[in-house]
Amino acid sequence: MTFEYAPALESTAVVKIKPEYGLFINGKFVPAKGGKTFTTINPATEETLTKVAFASSSDVDKAVAAARAAYSKVWSKMPAAERGKYLFRIARILQERAREFAVLETMDNGKPIRETRDIDIPLAASHFFYHAGWADKLEHAGMGSSPKPHGVVGQVIPWNFPLLMLSWKIAPALATGNTVVLKPAETTPLTALLFAEVCQQADLPPGVVNIITGDGSTGSAIVNHPDIDKIAFTGSTAVGKGIARAIAGTKKAATLELGGKGANIIYEDAPLDETVEGIISGIFFNQGHVCCAGSRLLVQENIHDEVIEKLKRRISMIRIGNPLDKNTDLGAINSSAQLARINELANSGDLEGAERWSPACELPTKGFWYPPTIFTGVTQAHRIAQEEIFGPVLSVLTFRTPQEAIEKANNTPFGLSAGIWTDKGSRILWTAKHLKAGVIWANTFNKFDPASPFGGYKESGWGREGGRHGLAAYLKGNH
Repeated sequence: MTFEYAPALESTAVVKIKPEYGLFINGKFVPAKGGKTFTTINPATEETLTKVAFASSSDVDKAVAAARAAYSKVWSKMPAAERGKYLFRIARILQERAREFAVLETMDNGKPIRETRDIDIPLAASHFFYHAGWADKLEHAGMGSSPKPHGVVGQVIPWNFPLLMLSWKIAPALATGNTVVLKPAETTPLTALLFAEVCQQADLPPGVVNIITGDGSTGSAIVNHPDIDKIAFTGSTAVGKGIARAIAGTKKAATLELGGKGANIIYEDAPLDETVEGIISGIFFNQGHVCCAGSRLLVQENIHDEVIEKLKRRISMIRIGNPLDKNTDLGAINSSAQLARINELANSGDLEGAERWSPACELPTKGFWYPPTIFTGVTQAHRIAQEEIFGPVLSVLTFRTPQEAIEKANNTPFGLSAGIWTDKGSRILWTAKHLKAGVIWANTFNKFDPASPFGGYKESGWGREGGRHGLAAYLKGNH
């Protein structure tokens, strides 16, 4: 017997979207020089939400100058405990305005309201709370007796967790005494611009945080700016490599959090019903738009058929549709360009002989959608086993021995995350020791905490974000 869910729509009345947004420079919203704008749309409906200023390199110059002046005249001179108070204030305002942020994030990004409400926004606030506490305790962080900030930090963030990535970047930068010029992704600028209003509401000194909207050319102007001391970037490995090349030979420090192709290893003694839930959240959380997604499932051969059968039954229950409906599990793909990439890689799975399965599901006619999909019969040589799809597509491989699981898990240019499912603590520890991944979950997946460092090995990036280790990147001599 199946039960239908009645729609439970979240109201958008809590959000007031302006007809046009300027750049946030030196504490004020200003138009871009030259007046150029671009539109941002709701990926679930393709409706235009608003127009946003498109920053040129001269706008970036202005923002960097504002950040430099705020750094040298105000922020670096302020007692650390006072800086911490601003972070506490921002954290509290984010909590007070949480519903507004959650609804706006869902409208601009396409992810389900349940995720923005329960995960993205609470975690963003907790990053500010956590780092506020560090502001006056940096000499106890193991970074020397009088750690110094870099100065002006340029930050470029992706579209998959817009406000959360902003918090991951801005909170540690401010706690350690830096000022910021941040560029949100061009498809998801709205929560960053609402965050600019939070900075005003918190009376943050002008110029400490500057938010510049635009595309890759704007990001490039930030990366190459001579008066920026450190770059923090989250996004694709290809762009990360370009940034590394651009700053080689300069004095700029950098942290790069790049792509992933996380292995989720299922041993024969794993508790299967819990494991299936973990597989689901590992790959279908946020439509698979997660760099640490468990996109490669490595299943011990003797339980493969049972796992796949349970997995298919569970995937058939995933509800796809309006992201503002509180019952929705899987929202819209963020853009037509991302949908095209998912299609191209999934089609390569068909061409290379893997077997595709998706549940029978009706996709909305407007917007960008992709059904939850699994490929079985995948080999190491398949593109879908090697390349990051960044969508709700799972590649299933098998192994016989723990040693083979490790070899397959590590056979990738990436090394961001991995999951281990087993009943034995000793097997968890043995497996974790041999995996080349920055974040390893045991009997769970996609769990984050501001006190826990996050980052990768190999082509998944340099440096860590979050925790005591994440502070190091924002202090001189520790990157």
